[in-house]
Amino acid sequence: MATQAHSLSYTGCNFLRQRLVLSTLSGRPVKIRKIRARDDNPGLRDFEASFIRLLDKITNGSRIEINQTGTTLYYQPGLLYGGSVEHDCSVLRSIGYYLESLLCLAPFMKHPLRIVLRGVTNDQVDPSVDVLKATALPLLKQFGIDGESFELKIVRRGMPPGGGGEVFFSCPVRKVLKPIQLTDPGKIKRIRGMAYSVRVSPQMANRIVDSARSILNKFIPDIYIYTDHMKGVNSGKSPGFGLSLVAETTNGTFLSAELASNPQGQGAAVLPEDLGRNCAKLLLEEIYRGGCVDSTNQSLALLLMTLGQQDVSKVLLGPLSPYTIEFLRHLKSFFQIMFKIETKPCGEELKGGDKVLMTCVGIGFSNLSKTLK
Repeated sequence: MATQAHSLSYTGCNFLRQRLVLSTLSGRPVKIRKIRARDDNPGLRDFEASFIRLLDKITNGSRIEINQTGTTLYYQPGLLYGGSVEHDCSVLRSIGYYLESLLCLAPFMKHPLRIVLRGVTNDQVDPSVDVLKATALPLLKQFGIDGESFELKIVRRGMPPGGGGEVFFSCPVRKVLKPIQLTDPGKIKRIRGMAYSVRVSPQMANRIVDSARSILNKFIPDIYIYTDHMKGVNSGKSPGFGLSLVAETTNGTFLSAELASNPQGQGAAVLPEDLGRNCAKLLLEEIYRGGCVDSTNQSLALLLMTLGQQDVSKVLLGPLSPYTIEFLRHLKSFFQIMFKIETKPCGEELKGGDKVLMTCVGIGFSNLSKTLK
């Protein structure tokens, strides 16, 4: 960990997770002011407070100060401790909101992390647990984070607004990360999907599958979309349905897309047929954007490249999302690292949209909290 460095200060509520996660990894304190200061309801929201509580649970010796109105937050990170943890997430955001940050932190704990998260498993805002399982876990394996204790499973599904889902995640710890060279995404060889329905007719999932296949069958024969209908206590507290699709390439790249129905009592009812077709189109768009990492996991890949050994890592990405662009700025503030960014225009060999080749030399981050055996 870094020595007691000067703290970084920011204003506003945007990118709160990025700042706290990078602060925890770099050991640099952060101060965030004017969090929704002009809002009718100023200060931290419930889901952000829940995220800060989660960070407090998995670290040892963190100092967190929040002023009375909740508009100023001071966070001085402690050591990543890990161990067995349970956390009730806020139902305002899905478990994916919390899980994305845990995926960044889990490999650098003192003890392997085993965590049970409760709340909403699939919503329309954050990546669902299904997509993170299908795309983020294989990405972590590329960096050498693997083992029998590496798993993510949905015990119960929960849809907004009631939630009631439960997810189990465990991750081994690593001292150092492998550098990666992901420059050739390969060709799409198969598409897998999961159509889920809770507290509605199981027929909904079948209707989603049929409509998604009506579009995807024109492109590739190897398509298999599972249906997942959870009953009783495993189906959470609110009705809903949705679909997540993942395309796998010949070189082990995973590109994903997903859609969920509107929460109960909010917005117009969604037809399963429309949802299936729209999700299939989103997947085709993601394939067009391309790259070796899908747009959900761009920032995770860049973070792990930054923290890798002092060696060159390269990754080919589709167009950078606004979230990723801000993440690169934060990486520069916290770790003083710059990426070399080369645009690869769409040529004959690269189909789809323009790509970006990101290159960096890792900072040689080693997990100091891991005890030597």
